[in-house]
Amino acid sequence: MKEPRFPSLYIPHGAGPCFFMDWTRGDAGTWDKTEHWLRNIHASLPQKPSAIVIFSAHWEADIIQINSHPKPELIFDYYGFPEHTYELTYPAPGSPALANKIQTLFTAADIKSELTPEHGFDHGTFVPLKVMFPDADIPVVQVSLHSSLDPAYHQQMGAALQSLRDENILILGSGISFHNMQILMQCNDPGGHSIQFDTWLTKTCTDTPAARKGGLANWAQAPSAKICHPREEHLIPLMVAEGAAGNDNGSNVFTDNVMGVNVSAYQFS
Repeated sequence: MKEPRFPSLYIPHGAGPCFFMDWTRGDAGTWDKTEHWLRNIHASLPQKPSAIVIFSAHWEADIIQINSHPKPELIFDYYGFPEHTYELTYPAPGSPALANKIQTLFTAADIKSELTPEHGFDHGTFVPLKVMFPDADIPVVQVSLHSSLDPAYHQQMGAALQSLRDENILILGSGISFHNMQILMQCNDPGGHSIQFDTWLTKTCTDTPAARKGGLANWAQAPSAKICHPREEHLIPLMVAEGAAGNDNGSNVFTDNVMGVNVSAYQFS
């Protein structure tokens, strides 16, 4: 029996370990809706994934890196948070076999990549996955972004992995759709920049596949784009998820206002 096709997803991974601490910048419930949505993603999937391939905003390399360690460690790459958040655990296994398959698919698409056992799970991976799949019993392979942050290149990366969606594998882009730290720290967006960009992003992600692909490749031309993303590493995982969509439709599956700005999540299925 053929496996049902899995979606590809772009998710907000929050701010540092925000789901595992008392939040003190703004309302204490700032991240509650995001946490609730992440915790219930499993209900929207066709079944439990046999593996997860995730692209986090927090790993870039000049040559695409694929984590091939069977038991990746955690990288606590956030700073100034409560002591207990540096003792979090997420013992999900890696999958050297899947890492090799990813490299084979990249090679077939003329995308240069390398296997590395050195890089563990950064917080863009383990923080949302600890909420989404708390049992940590699903193999996870984290793949880096390319340091160019070229949107079309990352769409090509996603397209190269599209076939994995037919093998009970979930492809995740982990970032956040608004990432201007100066505005976030103020918990206020008086210019409405996040709403302008979020409106454009939702319209683009839900457009026809051809229009969606072209629009996202030229995201920097969108209203308030470079204000919302002075540097685009937190947006680029969306390009991978979109590339893996092929001709499937896109939908906005979550929007909330956090720290004074709109953030959204997108599913392609």
